[in-house]
Amino acid sequence: MAASSTTKISWRLQEFEAHSSSVSCLALGKSSGRLLATGGEDCRVNIWAVSKANCIMSLTGHKTPVECVQINMSEKQVVAGSQSGSIRLWDLEVAKILRTLMGHKANITSLGFHPFGEFLASSSMDTNIKLWDVRRKGYVFRYKGHTQAVRSLAFSPDGKWLASASDDCTVKLWDLTQGKAITEFKSHTAAVSSVQFHPNEYLLASGSSDRTVKLWDLEKFTLIGSLEGDTTPIRCVLFSSDGSCLYSGATDSLRVFGWEPDRCFDVVPVGWGKVSDLAVCNQQLIGVSHQLSSVSSYVVDLKRVKKSGGSVIQGIIQDNQPLSDPKDPKISALRRNYERPTTTCSSQRVKQRSDAERQSPEGERHSPSEDEADEKLSSAEIHNAEDYKEIFQPKNAISRTPPKISEPFPAPPEDETVLAIGRQMKDIISTFPDKQQALPPPSSTPVQRVEPTVVSYAKRPSPSAANVAPSVPTPPPPQTQPPITTAKTKAQPKIIPSSRNEPIGLNVADFLPSSPNNRAAALSDEEALSQIKKGHDTMCVMLSSRHKNLETVRAVWARDDMKNALDTAVSMNDLSIVVDILNIINLQPSLWKLDVCTTILPQIDKLLQSKYESYMQTGCTSLKLIMKHFWMLISDTLKAAPSVGVDISREERHQKCRTCCRHLKNLSNIVKNKAEQVGRHGSTFKELQLLMAPLYDSL
Repeated sequence: MAASSTTKISWRLQEFEAHSSSVSCLALGKSSGRLLATGGEDCRVNIWAVSKANCIMSLTGHKTPVECVQINMSEKQVVAGSQSGSIRLWDLEVAKILRTLMGHKANITSLGFHPFGEFLASSSMDTNIKLWDVRRKGYVFRYKGHTQAVRSLAFSPDGKWLASASDDCTVKLWDLTQGKAITEFKSHTAAVSSVQFHPNEYLLASGSSDRTVKLWDLEKFTLIGSLEGDTTPIRCVLFSSDGSCLYSGATDSLRVFGWEPDRCFDVVPVGWGKVSDLAVCNQQLIGVSHQLSSVSSYVVDLKRVKKSGGSVIQGIIQDNQPLSDPKDPKISALRRNYERPTTTCSSQRVKQRSDAERQSPEGERHSPSEDEADEKLSSAEIHNAEDYKEIFQPKNAISRTPPKISEPFPAPPEDETVLAIGRQMKDIISTFPDKQQALPPPSSTPVQRVEPTVVSYAKRPSPSAANVAPSVPTPPPPQTQPPITTAKTKAQPKIIPSSRNEPIGLNVADFLPSSPNNRAAALSDEEALSQIKKGHDTMCVMLSSRHKNLETVRAVWARDDMKNALDTAVSMNDLSIVVDILNIINLQPSLWKLDVCTTILPQIDKLLQSKYESYMQTGCTSLKLIMKHFWMLISDTLKAAPSVGVDISREERHQKCRTCCRHLKNLSNIVKNKAEQVGRHGSTFKELQLLMAPLYDSL
């Protein structure tokens, strides 16, 4: 058993219901990798120990959905920002709120703790970045310059700079004490979602929806590397603790990058869906993602991941020799290292400005008495006293939170006994549209890699298994294949058909009398009933959430117009809602406008790559409609000679056409690749490829 577990490179650690409504954000504790904070539409922040399914405590006080959450480096404090723009800070050791900060005019988009001192940074949809001294009310500095929402904030290791990544495709570097931008990096072609400082050197990494990671030299303020290869937007980036490589998290995959020269050391398929945060713990990389009300955690064994040598991206240069040790003086001398102060952040200059800046009329929304009342209403409900005392109230101060556990998270075993016990789990396929479900390769033969959509997870059914979405039986293999004598080689379908002859969530074979050779898989009445109920609660939550979201979209459509309703559907980050709306407007081409195309095209990218046939069909229908009715307008507008004078409406139309053309260019690559498939899906994409032929000619 021990030997077989070492063959796994990645696996799903757990999946659990984190909130009573949809989860909107989450964050890992970077020091230990074992603490997790989640925020939801139920206005709560829940604290968890990674690998344990029971909530340690719930932090209440927010009156609107929590949009952003962050844990500080010591893992003593958690800060959360809400949809209304309020920020609340809790002390986990004493289980109470420390401060409520008011000042932003729109929902909070990102938060960051300063490495030293009592400061934190926040950003909002109002495009402002604010630096707060949490010991007082009101912000210290406000940094203005971005034109769209800021999605990620990071402080430099020496605490002197702040980096911000924005939807306006830029990364800005700010001087904290001067309160102004030092420089701006503009090489990304789409929204920048993540930014991270190198732990030692003057180097900055940024990940973007343009599917690239870029590296910036902070001495010369120049681009030194553009790391490509991901086929989906970059969702988070993380430097290794020694700074020798960079981990890049995208949908269902992890890449390990090196730079100078640019190279991809390794690619690990992981079924984590849209990963939201990464952390390293005991030579294991922990990734967490959320979908509706559930949260999933995944583990990648870094001891089995290549972190040096390899080939330059695009395979231009083959180099089998490992790179020099990052501790080599020749390598470290290439760039300056941060000078970390021996005391706390030199906040004297900040304090001098803070007294004058703090009396801003927009810095306080409520009177002091109202703020105090808010803080009294905020509370921390401890659900698991035993875990709480172990993690946040250790008897020995040296064993700070979370406890130092030398053992890594164990990989699920692959031996025959456990496979027999967990037999009914092997065909589970998630009904959530844009999350790949983790499945085990049920074989005791050592393997070095798992397929992109498969992650080893053959543990016995745990209490959290009840939260897994209903299963769909795997169809029998074609007769042209060799006979299959065991269930161990049964393949998982890559595309879930839109019409099914079997009920979702039930495997009929589980309820039939077992054969003499397979008695270990026989189910008692209790187990059979449990199998029938499996996924019921999750399905109810999912359907209730979907009904609520559709009601919201319907209300917006009735109050405003179809474009606003569509924007609302997209903002819910639920493809099923987008598909429902598209199925309606696809039948009425007269409803479509250029504005609608700019909103829909990024969603079509997700639909065409979905594992659900019905989603692919809806995406294809929408793309055909856009090509037939809008391509000529887009092409003529982009080819037209510039007009004389100022024509604002023409400029706006030209900008929309450029945006549409960029998205269509990305979609053309997807269509071209999928047109090579055999069968019904290949035929559909071949038809689309012909329809997009004018686009190929113009590129």
